[in-house]
Amino acid sequence: MGGYLPSSAAERAGMLHELGFSDECQLYRDVPDGMILEALALPDGLSELEVSREMRSIAAKNVVYRSIFRGAGAYNHYIPSIVKQVTSKEEFVTAYTPYQAEISQGILQSIFEYQTLICELTGLDASNASVYDGATAAAEAVAMCCDKKRPRALVAASVNPQVKRVLATYCEGYGHPLQEVPEKDGRVDPEALAALLTPDAACLVLASPNFYGLIEDAAALGGMLHAAGAKLILSVNPIASALYKSAGELGADIAVGEGQPLGMPLSFGGPYLGFMAAKAELMRKLPGRIVGETTDKNGNRAFVLTLQAREQHIRREKAGSNICSNEALCAMTASVYAAAMGQRGLTEVARQCHAKAEYLAGRLARIGYLRRHSGAFFHEFLTGTPIPAENALAALSERGILGGLPVDGGILWCTTEMNSKADIDELIEVLKGVRA
Repeated sequence: MGGYLPSSAAERAGMLHELGFSDECQLYRDVPDGMILEALALPDGLSELEVSREMRSIAAKNVVYRSIFRGAGAYNHYIPSIVKQVTSKEEFVTAYTPYQAEISQGILQSIFEYQTLICELTGLDASNASVYDGATAAAEAVAMCCDKKRPRALVAASVNPQVKRVLATYCEGYGHPLQEVPEKDGRVDPEALAALLTPDAACLVLASPNFYGLIEDAAALGGMLHAAGAKLILSVNPIASALYKSAGELGADIAVGEGQPLGMPLSFGGPYLGFMAAKAELMRKLPGRIVGETTDKNGNRAFVLTLQAREQHIRREKAGSNICSNEALCAMTASVYAAAMGQRGLTEVARQCHAKAEYLAGRLARIGYLRRHSGAFFHEFLTGTPIPAENALAALSERGILGGLPVDGGILWCTTEMNSKADIDELIEVLKGVRA
C-alpha cells in the first residue's frame, strides 16, 4: 500500500509523532505477538507456482472448527447461497456513494428496502444506512441524545464489553461523561439506575438480549428513563427480534444493533453492519443517509436521498456525527438474506437458536456446568465450570469444537440453528471425559 499513500514519509512520521508512536508497527500493538508474522521464511528464487504451494501449506495450519458454540457479538448462522449469488453481481459490488443521487435509482432502492426491513424488525419509524458496526451504532445513538443540558450518558454493565469500550472512546471525544449502571444477577439493577437518573442524564444504552444472553425488562427500565426525561437506546439482536417484542413495542427511542447475523459470515471480524432506527421526532438526528420513496414527473415510483448528514460537505464542525463511508453492500446483504428467509424463516431460525440453547443448558447442568444467572435467555448463557475453563475448551478444540467464551472464570455458551442435537451431544461427551 505504501506506493498508493498520498502522504510523504515526513508527513507520516509527523502523524506517528502526534500519536506518540515511533513507527508503524506500534499501530498494531494490541495484536498478540503470536499472531504477528515478521517475515515469510521463503527461499530466494522460487517460482510463482512454488510460492503459491508454500502459501497454501502455511494456510493449512489454520484451525477450522467443525462446530461452533461461541457468540459474544458475532454469530455462526446459515447463509442461503442466493445471498452471495445476488450481492456478488458486479453492479452491486462496484456501486458506491450515490453523490448524484437521483440517477442512482438502483442503489437508492436497495437502501430503501434495507431501511424498510430495519423499521419492520425494530418497530420504529425511521432507519438510516451507512453505520459501520453495532458498537458504532450505539455510540452514534448516544451522540444523538446528549446535549448541553443533558450531557451525561449511561450504559448498562450487562452490555457487551467491546461496545462499552467504543462508547467510552466516542464519549471522551464528544466530552460526554459516561457512567456504568451496575448489574444484579446479570441484568440492570433498577435501584442503581434510579439513583443515576439525575436531570443531566440523557440516555441509557441497554442490550436485550444482553452480553450474557439474558432478556432485560426493557419496558420497565424505559418507563423509568422517560419519567426522568431521558431516552432509551436499546441494542437488539436482529434474529431475536423475530421472536420477541420489537424495540418500538418495548418503548425504545432508538434501536441499534449488529447486523452481522443477517447474512454476513464471521469473516475474521468484518466487514459488518451497524443498524439504527429511531422514533420520527429523532429522524433528523440520524447519521448517515435516509432514502425516501416518491414519484417522478410521470407518476412512476422513484427514490430520493431524503437526508444525508455527510459532514465533509454539508455540516462540517456543526455535525453530530463523523459517519462518512457507505455500507450499502452490507446493507443489501441483510436485505437479500431477509427476503430469502422470509418472516417464517427468520422466526424459525430464532426458535431453533433458543430451543437448542435450552437443550444445551440442560445437558450442561447435569455434568456440573450450572447457569450463573436465572431467568429467560435467548441463545446465549453463562455457566460456571467444575474444572478450569481453559482445560474444558482445550479438550473441545482438540475435537474440532469451538467452545464458549471464557468469562470471569465461567464460560459463555451460544447456539444457533447450525448446531445439531448430535453436535451438542458430542460436546457433552467430550466434557464428561475432561479431568481438572
